[in-house]
Amino acid sequence: MSRRSLAVVGLAVTLVVAAGCRRHRGRASASESQPTVATDLAEKARKTSRAFALWRSLTDEVGPRLAGSPGDAKAVEWALATMKSLGFANIRGEKVMVPHWDRGTARGSLVAPVVQPLQLVALGGSVGTPEGGLEGDVVSVASIEALDALPIESVRGKIVFFDKPMNRTKDGSGYGKAVDVRGKGAIAAARKGALGVLIRSVGTGAARLPHTGAMRYLDELPKLPAAALAGPDADLLHRTLERTGAARVSFTLGCRQLEDAPSANVVGEVPGSEKPDEIVLIGAHLDSWDLGQGAIDDGAGVAAVLETGRLLLELPRRPRRTVRVVLFANEENGLKGAQEYARLHQAELAKHLLGLEIDLGAGRVFGLQYLAGPGAAAMMKTVAAPLANLGVSPPVEHDGHGADLWPLRNAGVPVVELQQDASKYFDLHHTADDTLDKVDSADLDQVTGATAAFTWGAADVVGDLGRIPDAKRK
Repeated sequence: MSRRSLAVVGLAVTLVVAAGCRRHRGRASASESQPTVATDLAEKARKTSRAFALWRSLTDEVGPRLAGSPGDAKAVEWALATMKSLGFANIRGEKVMVPHWDRGTARGSLVAPVVQPLQLVALGGSVGTPEGGLEGDVVSVASIEALDALPIESVRGKIVFFDKPMNRTKDGSGYGKAVDVRGKGAIAAARKGALGVLIRSVGTGAARLPHTGAMRYLDELPKLPAAALAGPDADLLHRTLERTGAARVSFTLGCRQLEDAPSANVVGEVPGSEKPDEIVLIGAHLDSWDLGQGAIDDGAGVAAVLETGRLLLELPRRPRRTVRVVLFANEENGLKGAQEYARLHQAELAKHLLGLEIDLGAGRVFGLQYLAGPGAAAMMKTVAAPLANLGVSPPVEHDGHGADLWPLRNAGVPVVELQQDASKYFDLHHTADDTLDKVDSADLDQVTGATAAFTWGAADVVGDLGRIPDAKRK
């Protein structure tokens, strides 16, 4: 069935079907094996998944949901109502105070040696420029290390341009190698007395759409206005500097930081049949940036974990442990939701078997990596075995995982990442092009199937994954 056909079916039909199926719950026979249930879940996700309907509902009916904004508050209401209609237990919104940053308007221009408009957006959390904007000569560097090596006299009073392209990779590793200039570039430039910061967008697309994303300041240093140039505009500035050896730019940012605002982590559960106090956490982040609709980042993840919960609720037998679905607040520009979850649930973190977060759009799952106790390899192999039918490679030990899982990892909770194909994800990531039409329903169903199959196995397996050793927690 096409994406549009599924959308027409709508979320209301989804909920009626789910409610009808739940009337037939009971105990399955003891001979029912974990691999068989996991395989069946993956097949149901392929044939009968409602993930696209959930995703469409969030994207179309809520849209962008930057932390602290009216869209964020509407998303919390949507998530609570959706979990209730899907039949989750113990539903609640756990209050989180989040930063409230307003983007305002942005404009920029190359003013010498030629005049050309520049497409740019403020980086998340940036201060605004003075009312008349900033204008200055450009000093171009390929990295923070290259800037650090320059004498302060060559940077003072100038606008630093971080010209660091991101490489396209299947596993998304190119992002980690490029994103430091976004997060820490303004700090490094402030140490050199710069006037402001521009970066080449941390992304892989060729569209003339800049990529936003969070950046940081240090209180002891001046806070410099910082913006990201669309790739083609960064290319223009690069060519100009290469041809003439000099360039001058101006830009204006109208952003401002408002008082922190209330939001919430939205939590719902599929109670365990034998060990309800033991928890397998699966999550996604509910907030998004404000330029697009938050469809791939992270509407797809929200849909996948909600649909996983719905599929588990339909089973004749619930898994032994409780599956807790958490839609985290404020992942994009603060991680306040993740931090508050760990603080609020500190007493029960020892009962968390593992945490898993889906936050890479609807790229198909091709691998699985984990960080757990020293003896976890055999159990991970058993739990992940049914995913081979979906084209997923055997699990490997690695320290990659979703950002919202950092506080859990720091507490020793094992963390798991379903590796998704990120080949095209960073074309759209954090841009105005993060919209509903970019997700293929079949891909989303494969992600949902992998999530459901793994979650069932982890929640039903005998034994546990131990604790992450102290040396690997930070």
